[in-house]
Amino acid sequence: MLKGSIVALVTPFDKKGFVDEKKLRFLVDWHIKNKTDAILVCGTTGESATLTHQEHRTVIDIAIDQARCRVPIIAGCGSNSTSEALELAEFSHQRGADYALVITPYYNKPTQTGLYKHFRTIADKVKIPIIIYNVPSRTGINILPSTVVSLYKDCKNIIGIKEASGSLDQMEKIMTLVDDKFRLFSGDDGLTVPILSIGGVGVISVVANIMPKQTHDIVESFLNKDFQKAKKIQLYMYDLIKVMFIETNPIPVKTALSMMGFIEDNFRLPLCGMEKDNKNLLTLTLKKYKLIK
Repeated sequence: MLKGSIVALVTPFDKKGFVDEKKLRFLVDWHIKNKTDAILVCGTTGESATLTHQEHRTVIDIAIDQARCRVPIIAGCGSNSTSEALELAEFSHQRGADYALVITPYYNKPTQTGLYKHFRTIADKVKIPIIIYNVPSRTGINILPSTVVSLYKDCKNIIGIKEASGSLDQMEKIMTLVDDKFRLFSGDDGLTVPILSIGGVGVISVVANIMPKQTHDIVESFLNKDFQKAKKIQLYMYDLIKVMFIETNPIPVKTALSMMGFIEDNFRLPLCGMEKDNKNLLTLTLKKYKLIK
């Protein structure tokens, strides 16, 4: 079953602003080589909000083709429109994605009943395994434990949740109400070990974009009961994790990858390049971790 370090992969753009297929294929291979356990495309870190529908499909297709079943591919299929999320999930299932990550609808702020109906509609019509994504700071809505548990019990293909609410209490509540098959994933690199300690099985990670092996090692060590090693790596990566969020994600991590020579430093407006002082801090931090010279 799905576990480990799952990179929330960036979407590289070329100088003209188009999806850079060559760089995307390189990143997929690089992550597999560096022990990333699964790859998520078209998530928040992948700038899904500014991808056209065709680009969204293209990125999913490229990732599936390049991975060649070596690691699972998770397709971001979220939308604030249930019909649009359903369409993306159907496409991902048909093309061979292993899982769909479906974010809580943003902006329109549905009730808990509306959230239940949203996820239930998708789960009933598409048999791809679904991971709920809860990130209230981005969406303006929090899916409550009771709703998560109802969906898990009522929908065989809803397998777990990526939790980025920051509330360990909320996550603990979920874990008291589900069985051992439920998959809890950290959606916050800074809380990976604490979430693993309450039954989490992995992280869907931003920092794994630049330190994949170390992120993998945190989860692997913890799941193998080497808690001291997991704690040591988690604390070692603290400064790097913090600098990944000094500006809106994915601005710092894409800038870091550009400094490392992996992609070009291109964003889709309204995201843009880093402020000078923040970029200087990012540079110093990357040097500290020997990611650049």
